[in-house]
Amino acid sequence: MLADHFDADGALAIIDRYHVTHTNWVPTHFTRLLRLPEETRAKYDVSSVVQALHGAAPCPVETMRRMIEWFGPVIVEYYGGSEAFGGTMITSEEWLEHPGSVGRSSRAPIHILDRESGAELAVGQEGVIYFETTRVTTYHNAPEKTAASRSPQGWATFGDVGWLDPDGYLYLTDRRDNLIITGGVNVYPQEVENRLLTHEQVVDAAVFGIPNDDFGEEVKAVVEVAGGVTAGADLEAELIRFCRDELAPYKCPRSVDFIEAMPRHENGKLYKRLLREKYWSRRSSRLV
Repeated sequence: MLADHFDADGALAIIDRYHVTHTNWVPTHFTRLLRLPEETRAKYDVSSVVQALHGAAPCPVETMRRMIEWFGPVIVEYYGGSEAFGGTMITSEEWLEHPGSVGRSSRAPIHILDRESGAELAVGQEGVIYFETTRVTTYHNAPEKTAASRSPQGWATFGDVGWLDPDGYLYLTDRRDNLIITGGVNVYPQEVENRLLTHEQVVDAAVFGIPNDDFGEEVKAVVEVAGGVTAGADLEAELIRFCRDELAPYKCPRSVDFIEAMPRHENGKLYKRLLREKYWSRRSSRLV
């Protein structure tokens, strides 16, 4: 059965009523399911699900752990792209042994290369993720993008950053293009977003860099809050403190804006560009 739009309560009702066996989710779905009151979730039987596919974006560790505890070891996470350079997959059992991983390569060997030099990095070191593939893919009318997707060795990348553990399991850090450079220090938004998403009053979050005259960029968060929550200065201060409890100060948002609904595609992809442009266009208009 296909629903026109996602509704957490409605999704559970469909699983219960039709004894759904296979489902496909994105991280925002999991977050919204877990934000339902305990008594609401307890009303529905999800034991019919034998496989719950998860993809489109990385999932916060605590969110995935709670979903496995709830649904059982039926969640299978995958990572890849429409260019089909390569991909990974991980079962619930594997994930519990390698929390936060998106799995091992299902096709092409993975290489982690330094962002600047292109040199291959050792296990545990963070860099751009490349797949050793012979597949030839070009981007329509975008030769520069095509060239940027290839390493000197001929390996291909989706533009993501991550690292490998000694067992060959891949961990995603963020998109290469999402990197925030504030005062010469690198900040990957995904780490901050994952922290915000563990706050009980947050259902969705986006973090990106905005102009700062002293540091070049500063960390900005845009947050969608749960129903019935009052968004304002008090919650903004609380969320910043919440981030500082776990993250280095330079990684934490200097300000938080609130939005009624995050601009996401039905497949779960966040249109972060639409959020970012508003702040950078303001700077451009001041420079004219």
